Amino acid sequence: MSRGKKLDIFIGADIDDSWSELHSERRTTVSNEILEPSKHFLFFKKEKRRGKTVTLVGEFHMPSTDTAAILKTLKKKLGCGGTFKDGWMEFQGELKDKLREILVDSGFRFKHGH
Repeated sequence: MSRGKKLDIFIGADIDDSWSELHSERRTTVSNEILEPSKHFLFFKKEKRRGKTVTLVGEFHMPSTDTAAILKTLKKKLGCGGTFKDGWMEFQGELKDKLREILVDSGFRFKHGH
């Protein structure tokens, strides 16, 4: 290829005026039902996000003030970061055994095998 010649290469998508927005459904439905800790049947999920392990525990059916207080104490006891989204508590790291012990002491129950 000589120096004076330009390549006419188009890389990318064809963008026109017909933009559309994709709406994805929530993973879980948030329930308005409020249960006491002994009525919960929690279970664990493990996900990989950006190469790191995230432990999810749920689904909680409690007022947001109660879940915020529980989350704060759990993060303090475990020494890790976490958040509450869509009825699930998410914690950084693989903490299944420690979480189970603390939540059982708080009066929560787990499904068989979790």
